Amino acid sequence: MLGKLLVRYLSRYRWLLLGVLVFQFASALAALYLPRLNADIIDKGVAQADTGYIWRTGLFMLAVSFGQIVASVIATYFAARAAMGAGRDIRADVFSRVSGFSEREVSVFGAGSLITRNTNDVQQVQMLAMMGATMFVTAPLLAIGGIIMAVQQDVGLSWLIAVSVPVLLIVAVVIISRMVPLFRSMQKKIDTVNRIMREQLTGVRVVRAFVREGIEEERFRGANTDIMVVGRKIGSLFVLLFPLFMLILNVTVVAVIWFGGIEVNAGNVEVGTLFAFMQYIGQIMMGVIMSSFMAMMIPRAAVSAERVGEVLDAEAGMSRPENGVVDFATPGSVAFDDVEFTYPGAESPVLKGISFAAEPGETVAIVGSTGAGKTTLISLIPRLFDVTGGAAFVGGTDVREADVEALWKSIGLVPQRPFLFTGTVASNLRYGREEATDEDLWHALEIAQGRDFVEEMPDGLESRIAQGGTNVSGGQRQRLAIARAIVHQPQILVFDDSFSALDLTTDARLRQALWRELPHVTKIVVAQRVSTITDADRIVVLEGGTMVGVGTHEELLETSKTYREIVESQLGVDA
Repeated sequence: MLGKLLVRYLSRYRWLLLGVLVFQFASALAALYLPRLNADIIDKGVAQADTGYIWRTGLFMLAVSFGQIVASVIATYFAARAAMGAGRDIRADVFSRVSGFSEREVSVFGAGSLITRNTNDVQQVQMLAMMGATMFVTAPLLAIGGIIMAVQQDVGLSWLIAVSVPVLLIVAVVIISRMVPLFRSMQKKIDTVNRIMREQLTGVRVVRAFVREGIEEERFRGANTDIMVVGRKIGSLFVLLFPLFMLILNVTVVAVIWFGGIEVNAGNVEVGTLFAFMQYIGQIMMGVIMSSFMAMMIPRAAVSAERVGEVLDAEAGMSRPENGVVDFATPGSVAFDDVEFTYPGAESPVLKGISFAAEPGETVAIVGSTGAGKTTLISLIPRLFDVTGGAAFVGGTDVREADVEALWKSIGLVPQRPFLFTGTVASNLRYGREEATDEDLWHALEIAQGRDFVEEMPDGLESRIAQGGTNVSGGQRQRLAIARAIVHQPQILVFDDSFSALDLTTDARLRQALWRELPHVTKIVVAQRVSTITDADRIVVLEGGTMVGVGTHEELLETSKTYREIVESQLGVDA
């Protein structure tokens, strides 16, 4: 998966990568040439007291060194551009993929894990791309080229290379093989920390209400400690790895000096050649160490790439039709035809045998006890879930055959738990229709009974809204969410128990305004309070995922025992 991911995204920056290869090649060749020039200065210039030769060769060495620096800087710049661009593209594709997930896919991965995969995991792949681009040419050239140049300098000492390099590789393989499972464990534990922290931040009121701060702190401390333990194990391997590398390198250099000194004393090798041989040994070791460093990064990046690939390759439960229906035959109509829905892995369906219709402009209410399937039912209208049996129709078209954008544009959904985005009142209201004027916003607020409190805010429509709308009350948040749906100008408004935080007076005024100002808009209302839906054109009664009644308020009082019990429990026996 790692190779597939890198090829897929880095191929978009092939010209930058070609530049990296060219300039890294030039830098490596310069590095390999410098020890030879150094040997010539010592053996020819210093030995013969030729000052002119020393100056000429020294200046040429400076020019080569400067060229090496320039080539390295340019190569690193190109590598950074390619790696950062690839990281940006991966994050964009992951976000786009997740945006197309249904609630089922999101729950399978978990919100915390999806955030980790699109941040930390992508960063690991991005870092590998960056380091790999800069070391891909340098490391093998330094190692292989260093061996060739060292053998040319002195064949008699080349046996030291044959001993030290394999030892270095064995040490690297043993330690890196132990890092792979630790890296995999590390990413999972980062998921856990993100999940716990997200739960505690979003559920802070519940935590405080039940005085669970200490327990939650302990839960986070446990997850945090788990990361520390794994990180400490990984750090221990890193701490062990580099001293061993330096030990092997230093022992090799000492051996070169020892055996090389014997060769110099015997007159078989010149001093400059010995120094050059030592430099080539250092370059060979550096090439191997760089390769080992890359090898250490690969396991973690591979784990991360696998996790990112799982998201990119995940089959979305909601498939988008290639040529979806854009123009609906009967705009504003909603119909369910023997609908059945079963959650993945569930033993029995949540909904079964649901059949009813709402004509354009009608108000259809859905009532039932807790767990009857009301929210699941209305989630099928905007296709948050796909039916597992039967069909749901919007505008006379099966929602599975409709163009998704056209479907969502025709529907305004006010969820049970309204969510506001960081920004202003105006930016939240314009979320579904950016071209809406201020007059449109005030009109929608007036219908939603939110004009008064918005006018009392310091900056009116430009007043700041915190993430999730935490700086406004629950009732204000609901009214802003209703106003946002109205600004959207849909043909169908779906209210999922969206009046629960409102007092009875505000609730009544809001419903009257909706019915009066938007008579042409179809309204699907999930309600807990029967008093809010007694004047609906049709009321659907759910019990245990099935329809046990449908009709007007008066009809259901006579024909539906379940509805009568609900009414009596709320409004009294004589209701």
